[in-house]
Amino acid sequence: MVVSQKKTLVLIDSHAILHRAFHALPSFTSPKGEPTGALYGFTAMLLRILKEFEPQYIAACYDLPEPTFRHEFYEKYKAQRPKMDEELVPQIANSKKILTAFGIPFYEKKGFEADDLLASIVEQLKPKISNLKSQISNLEIIIVTGDLDALRLVRSGVNVYMMKKGVRETVLYDEKAVLERFGFQPELLPDFKGLRGDPSDNIPGVSGIGEKTAMILVQNFGSLENVYKKISARGGKNKKELERAGVKERIINLLKENEEEALFSKSLAQMRFDVPVSFSVEDSKWSVDFDRQKIEALFWGFGFRSLLQRLPAVVQNQTDEVELPLGSSTSEHSEELKKEIKVAFWLLDSRRINPNLRDALNHTGASDMEDARKKLVIELKRDGLFELFEKTERPLAGVLQKMTERGALLDTVYLKNLSKDYHGKLDILEEDIWKMAGEKFNINSPKQMASVLFEKMGISPKGLRRTAGGSFSTRFSELEKIKDSHPIIEKIFSYRELSKLTSTYIDNLPKFVGKDARLHASFNQTGTTTGRLSSSEPNLQNIPVKSEFGRAVRRAFVAPIGWKLVSFDYSQIELRVVASLSGDKKLKEAFLRGDDIHAKVASEVFNVPAEKVTGEMRRRAKIINFGIIYGMGINSLKKNLECGREEAESFYAEYMSDFSGVAGYLEKIKKEVSEKGFSETFFKRRRYLPEINSPIDFIRKEAERMAVNAPIQGTAADIIKMAMAALDDVGARLIIQVHDELLFEIKDSGDTIKEMATVIKKTMESDKYLDVPLLVDVLAGQNWVDMERIKI
Repeated sequence: MVVSQKKTLVLIDSHAILHRAFHALPSFTSPKGEPTGALYGFTAMLLRILKEFEPQYIAACYDLPEPTFRHEFYEKYKAQRPKMDEELVPQIANSKKILTAFGIPFYEKKGFEADDLLASIVEQLKPKISNLKSQISNLEIIIVTGDLDALRLVRSGVNVYMMKKGVRETVLYDEKAVLERFGFQPELLPDFKGLRGDPSDNIPGVSGIGEKTAMILVQNFGSLENVYKKISARGGKNKKELERAGVKERIINLLKENEEEALFSKSLAQMRFDVPVSFSVEDSKWSVDFDRQKIEALFWGFGFRSLLQRLPAVVQNQTDEVELPLGSSTSEHSEELKKEIKVAFWLLDSRRINPNLRDALNHTGASDMEDARKKLVIELKRDGLFELFEKTERPLAGVLQKMTERGALLDTVYLKNLSKDYHGKLDILEEDIWKMAGEKFNINSPKQMASVLFEKMGISPKGLRRTAGGSFSTRFSELEKIKDSHPIIEKIFSYRELSKLTSTYIDNLPKFVGKDARLHASFNQTGTTTGRLSSSEPNLQNIPVKSEFGRAVRRAFVAPIGWKLVSFDYSQIELRVVASLSGDKKLKEAFLRGDDIHAKVASEVFNVPAEKVTGEMRRRAKIINFGIIYGMGINSLKKNLECGREEAESFYAEYMSDFSGVAGYLEKIKKEVSEKGFSETFFKRRRYLPEINSPIDFIRKEAERMAVNAPIQGTAADIIKMAMAALDDVGARLIIQVHDELLFEIKDSGDTIKEMATVIKKTMESDKYLDVPLLVDVLAGQNWVDMERIKI
């Protein structure tokens, strides 16, 4: 039977990727202190190609440390290269563990390089690339490497995915791309090297002939042997061809004098297509059905927390559909049981963001779903998490389901008009930016943007970071450093904000509206490590509210006829949590008196009476307040306060001195997390942070920042979730939860809104755990922006 559908085989040049990553990335280390920088780059690339190409087959090739047949022919082959760095050696071994965990075979052969193995595998598979008699006809091969030598293998059905700079910038080479780069076919690359040589491999080539001349010779005359035919018989036609190609007498003499070196260099550059490698396509078959637990264990061991979060994006076909009995439950309760299992599994370790059922079942080794739940409950009780699960997370699942089903009413006509307005504004901003730049360019292209700003316009990039490709970054955080250098920067900011709002929300939100004219977002209970809720399809958390452009998007959320939208927003809940958890006397007293907390902090930090605190002082105090509880250091304070380092240090020291209870609490948290390996909220929710004991300074400091913030943000999240569960049957319709805010639809008749709002506000403020009062601001209106305060 002929399978005509094209299938993809990915072949990985492991050594090339590991070497490229080793020199491109910082010297990361695992929690145990092992070097992992190259391994991180290798693994990131593996996840990327699995996602991008979705291969049916995949295999890898390695070099071995022993000399190859080329070293036997030529002692100086690669002799100029320094000895392999000792830190790279264990990472090569660990990369094989990663491949094994993914079920990916790898090949290595004494006396040969990975290039030779790749060439021989491609040669073996030549009949299968387009052989109609084959069971695997129309096989497409993609070679992943950082070595240009692999371009020799490009042909119909064989492409090369090349790492250009670092590990992020890549290009896919087919025959056309190779021809465009070199001006000749891929099979002539060894001839090119025979003339030019290859300094990286210490291949001599022809002394005096550089890249440009070598290209001209191969482009015009093809193989090296043909080049020598032309110069050995220079009469008549050959002479004219040499002249037309611009080959001067000096070049001809160099070629004649170095003919032996040229031909020898070509032989060194040639790949071997006959290595006896036992390769089987079927052995390289890859699917998403791999041992995820094993991979997770490896990732955690190496400290690859960020890569762990990319796994679900790769494993797109791995679903919750598992063949497992329900136990004594009926199918009617199976969905509820699945949710409980996933929530319990996540609650035990919140690093498992949005876990699937398969992972939870593998973890417990249960025989059925009820058995899995029982085993997870035992673990929850062991860790002191059962009460949080039973009284908060479990009832919350039903609340979130109702919120999704209800949805929120969206004014799509308003959004359509807003889209026209914003697209018009974008056109004007685009013209303004082009006029300032003196030329038209793609404003959405970071590369073109950098070229225009720093080369054409001459704006100084001093202090800006560079991208992996070496050019200056044009990210917001970088351009903000030079925003006063030219008016074009502010225009770029406005353009980007409008462009993102238009594409992400204004033009996109209507796509999620159902037949009932309501938008039904999904609220994710297990989508964060801190315990906060997240939302998707669409993400409602990121709609900006500080700018008028962003608020205009919120106006699209409206109340049905005869109803109003009523917003209940916790006021400074995280600062109140800090005051309670830290027991800081001054902070607690300020909240108990109902003081303006930012004005109070400004008075302390700036050493002025409360009545003399200015608006600017209060603004700075607010930055300090929130900055310190988010784990902000001196550099971040300096940036956010827009002041010098000395002044930032003074503010920080003054705050820590005036609010010594907070200072002591933050240090206590860091110490406890370092000892236990996890932080805890007031309600015992955990966040594991093994990176806090990393020997690498920046990794450790980042973990310390998270350790400080997790109990605060997590406790606030717990309080909000408890309120949501308590308000499930209140009689109002909860439709959205964003940050510290709950948005309800309440019927607008008589005193219903005020009466209902009083009940909701009282429930949200009736926390019996914190020793400072909670405060909820209540606003009501026909849309989510134009609201009036309700006095209760």
